[in-house]
Parts: sequence; structure tokens; C-alpha cells
Amino acid sequence: MSAVVPESPPPPLHDNGPGTAPGRVLSTLNEDGTRRWVRPELAAGPFYYRRLVVAWLLIASFVGLPFLRVGGKPAFLFDVLHRRFTFFGATFLPTDTVLLMLLMLTIFLTIFLLTALFGRVWCGWGCPQTVYMEFVFRPIERLFDGNRQKQLALDRKGGWQPKRILKFAVFAVLSFLVANVFLAWFIGVEELWRWMALSPVEHPAGFAIVAGTTALMFIDFVWFREQMCVVACPYARIQAALLDKNSLIVAYDSTRGEPRGKLQRVKTEDLAIGDCIDCKACVYTCPTNIDIREGLQMECISCTQCIDACDAVMDKIHKPHGLIRYTSQEKLLTGKGKVLRVRVVLYPIAIVLIGGALGWLATHRVAAEVTVLRGIGAPFTEAADGTVTNQVRLKIQNRTDATRSYALALRQAAGMKWIAPENPLQVPADHAVTTTMFVESQPGVIQSEWPIEIHVDDGNGFTADVPFRLLGPGAKK
Repeated sequence: MSAVVPESPPPPLHDNGPGTAPGRVLSTLNEDGTRRWVRPELAAGPFYYRRLVVAWLLIASFVGLPFLRVGGKPAFLFDVLHRRFTFFGATFLPTDTVLLMLLMLTIFLTIFLLTALFGRVWCGWGCPQTVYMEFVFRPIERLFDGNRQKQLALDRKGGWQPKRILKFAVFAVLSFLVANVFLAWFIGVEELWRWMALSPVEHPAGFAIVAGTTALMFIDFVWFREQMCVVACPYARIQAALLDKNSLIVAYDSTRGEPRGKLQRVKTEDLAIGDCIDCKACVYTCPTNIDIREGLQMECISCTQCIDACDAVMDKIHKPHGLIRYTSQEKLLTGKGKVLRVRVVLYPIAIVLIGGALGWLATHRVAAEVTVLRGIGAPFTEAADGTVTNQVRLKIQNRTDATRSYALALRQAAGMKWIAPENPLQVPADHAVTTTMFVESQPGVIQSEWPIEIHVDDGNGFTADVPFRLLGPGAKK
């Protein structure tokens, strides 16, 4: 009859023969320091198909959102060049420091909460690196190179294989397309179309950005790959501070699985063995090349491929699912877990408070921002007859969605002449315009300083009185 016979501990995953250093190394490196190419086997189980649906919904959102407009403006636009950031049609400027700070705090706290509850669910289900690598580039790679065994055979053969050259050409085209969509989030769809329509000679800077981004995408998905998760991504390093023993993780149930053994025909019917038959299906399918049976590891991205692979094996040997499953460290140890913990309560409270403050401030922003500056060069000039002229620069940032006409006036300026070449001042929507004005005072009016107010009115309910101090000859001392 069939039974499971315990075996001696399996050999190390990275066995490069004699002369290599013993011990565990980085999952993407061999023990001699050379690159270990990860060729994961696809485990197409229930979790995989759920992630597939999520992945293509995210890809559709990534591609479609730059084209979506809210109130005549892009739904999302991170215009770094002009320092304007648009979220759901609302534009934020660098001067909105409080709003931007609250927004970043809300995002970080949400990440902390999701990690405390669901571990690295973002990495396995939502991260663009994982989504494009596992659901776009790897499927194409399997189409050209075949399954894991065929890919490893091509690796051993080496050289420039024709099918791999063709695969890299397809990857280059995909990288170009992904790079252009990525740029649309930062420069806008209209500007992207303009860059693509013009000759590179006419816009060398734009062409260089597109070419550089395409090259980075190509290098990432062709060469760097899982090293982005294992080596470069900081999230893996900080997750230790964000997780606790009750956080949901992908874990191996060693109590049920150990000791491991192989399925063999023996005469003994009663052997002290576990459910793990040491088939290494969980290892072969892991996109970061770890062994989930070694416990919680920094390289694990919670992609659930090991769950699907293990459950498929359990079906074949007529064992229940769940040897590898979503659970928590506490539940594995004690059989009980807690959902409500201090951090799980405090994070949502902080998110509600900060998010509420962000929403209130965003909906109660002033319609315009007025800044008054002194003229460039000397603060004032004095004519031969004693007339003192102050140069004033006025900057108005229009925060509304329509062009506004701002009427300018001078207050507390008896005996002074107000010269404003642009009055009223036209300012387009979501733009800032700076104008230069002059204030002439009769001889003897300004001895050293004189306080005035510059009144601004857009005729649509916005008014501002900005204080300013004129300088005179006495200010030289």
C-alpha cells in the first residue's frame, strides 16, 4: 500500500558542488555570488485566477485613468514640471503643503493598516512590479520559452537563442507601451501625443525621457525582475515593524506537515509522518525562489502561488487543503488569532481624523492665493525732485477652474500715485501670473516706511487685502 516514508533533511536549495560556501544566501544568488535565474512553474489554482482578475482590472485602470477627465481636467496628473498635482479633478500646488502632508499621512497610514491586517497583500496582488511581471511578461515568456524545465534547459544551453531574441523584441515593444502610459501620468495625455507625433529632433528632451523610461522598463522586466522585490524595494525591509503575530500571512503549517517524507510503497501501515511529501512544488512555483516551509521571510510577496501548488498536490494524495494557507503566526502556534488589536483600532481612527481634515481643507480652499514681493534690484528710487517710487511685484495664483479677472486697488495711500499696467489682471484657471506695479509718493510723504494695503477682487466673491510696507529715503540708514 502507499505510505509516506520519512527522509533525511533535503539538500540545500543552492547546491553548486564542491568548493562553494555553505549556508543560506540571497534567494536570487548562488552561493558563489553568481546570479540565480528564477524560472517559476505556474500554479494555476483558485488564488491565481482571483489575482488574474484583480491584475487586469488594475492594468485597465492604469491605462485608462490618464484619459479620464473630471470637471474638464485629468482625473490624475502628477505634473512635476509645472508643480501641479491633480487628484479626482482637484489640483494641488506646492504651496498646499498642509494638504499634501495630510494626503501622504493618509496614504501611509492606510498602507500600515492593510499590512497589519493582511500582511504583504499589496506586493502579491496590487504592486505594478508583480502585476506586470507575473501577468504580462512571464506569460509571454512561457509562450516563447515553454515551461520551467524548458526555460532551465535554454539557460544551460546559453547563447543567443532565436526564440529568446524574438521574445526580447516583444518585451521591448511592451516596455515602450508601458513607459508611455507611465509618462502620461506625469505629463498628461495631450503632451504625450504631441511628443509621439513630433520628430525626436524637435523635442530632444521629451524623446530622451521616453527612451530612458523605456530602457528602464526593459531592464527591469528582462533582467532585474524579482530582484526589485528582494533587493531594491524598501517595503520588504519595513514590513517587520508593520506586521505582528496576528497579521495575515502566507504560511506553512509545520505541525501538520512535519516530518516530511516521500510517497512510497511499504509494508508498514502506521508511520509517524506529516502531510508534506517534500515535492518542492511550493519552491518551484515561487517567483522569488524561497522555501515557504522555512517560515516567514522578507522575500515572500504573498502571491499565493505556493498555496495553489500545494493544494493541487494535496488533491493528488487525497489530503485536505491548507497545508500552506493564509493564516497568522499566532493562529499557527495557538490555534487562535485576534482581529482587533491596538494598532488595528488606532490606525482607522487616525485615518478618519486625518482624512476628514484633508477633505475639509480641500473643499474650503481659498479661490486664489495672493503674494506681494518687492521689485528686483533697489527697493525704491528717488527722483531729483524728491519723488519716491517703489516697485511692487504681485503674484496671483488662480485656484478655480475658470479664468478670473482680478481688479487691483491701493488703500491707505493718500498722496500716492498707483501705476498698474495690467489692471484688471487676467489669470487662467489653475495658473499663476505675476505683474509689476509702481507706487509713486510725493516728496516728504515717505520718510522711512509707509504701510499700505493692496486690495484684490475677482468679482466672484473672492477678495483679499494684502499688507505691504513702502520704503523711503530714511530706510537707507
